[in-house]
Amino acid sequence: MKIESIIKKLINEIRETVKNYESKSVVIAFSGGLDSTVASLLAKEALGPENIELVNIVYGPFTYNRSKEIVKNAAKKMGLKLTFVENLKQKEIWKYGPSCNMCTKTVKMESVKQYAKDRLVITGSNSSDSWGKTGLKLFNGMYAPLGDLDKPTIKKILEFFSFKLERIGEHSEREGCKLKHLLKIMTNLDYHGKAVSLSNEILLNSLPKNMEIANVKIIGPLSKNIAIINVKPMVDNIEEIAKKISEIDVIDEVIIADKPLILHVIANPSIYRVEESKYWIQYGKLQPEFAVPIKINWKESKNNKLRTIHVVGVEEWKNYQKESKLLNNSLDMNLNQKSSCSLL
Repeated sequence: MKIESIIKKLINEIRETVKNYESKSVVIAFSGGLDSTVASLLAKEALGPENIELVNIVYGPFTYNRSKEIVKNAAKKMGLKLTFVENLKQKEIWKYGPSCNMCTKTVKMESVKQYAKDRLVITGSNSSDSWGKTGLKLFNGMYAPLGDLDKPTIKKILEFFSFKLERIGEHSEREGCKLKHLLKIMTNLDYHGKAVSLSNEILLNSLPKNMEIANVKIIGPLSKNIAIINVKPMVDNIEEIAKKISEIDVIDEVIIADKPLILHVIANPSIYRVEESKYWIQYGKLQPEFAVPIKINWKESKNNKLRTIHVVGVEEWKNYQKESKLLNNSLDMNLNQKSSCSLL
């Protein structure tokens, strides 16, 4: 089907869906990224700008400063009303380990729903995420018009509207908040939270916006914050950046990811005992955000508070050349055939 036909079909579908609601105005959960921008452009065509309000959830210190400007600029370019809503409930989720999916469901979407009241909430969910895989476009007061579309099609729709996205600069494909880079339990906001917030803001402020990967992963036991700087391609001022990050009072050690690494990870039994979950966490979740190849040494957690994973340590992967050849021969890289871990 031609992209023009897909767009026409979606616009008609949005109009018909909103007709079933008492309020003809909608709220869009807006991040400024590809999916929510395309959903906004389609909704604007279907309903008119006067019937649309964009809502962006601000996660306090875990929202990039650059992210707020990107959202403002996008809303202005589209001529749509924008409202910021702050929610800091992420800190409650991270007490039990990293969980972006739970954060999206219980912090982001619930905050937008509460703000919207009786209005329909439109999201950018699509076939690549957990909601899209359910096959449901309309659920519990939320509507995903892109639900059955893949990323290439969504990108073509954006190109049709000639809309240029701005990037935060942390990843060429998927960007979010800073807390996703805290790969361990957060029991102390002023220690663990401060480390991931300040280090990632310093890094992005020191780099150009077109980086493929740019993040600082915070790992280690609860009593130690180890910062792993991931930058791809490598930059000339990396040592200067590392020095700045090392001067943060809650950072205990800094590692520049310029060699393959082994991560030591403890995991909830529901993850540790399921090979597909471990596979997806390593190759679908973590590896795309590391600037070097990683290997994971897994250990089952005995801490009943840990719902997901905790990266407790790191070392150089010295046998990478030998082990990677054996790994490549046996590795099934079709992530779509593996069950993703819904917790992360």
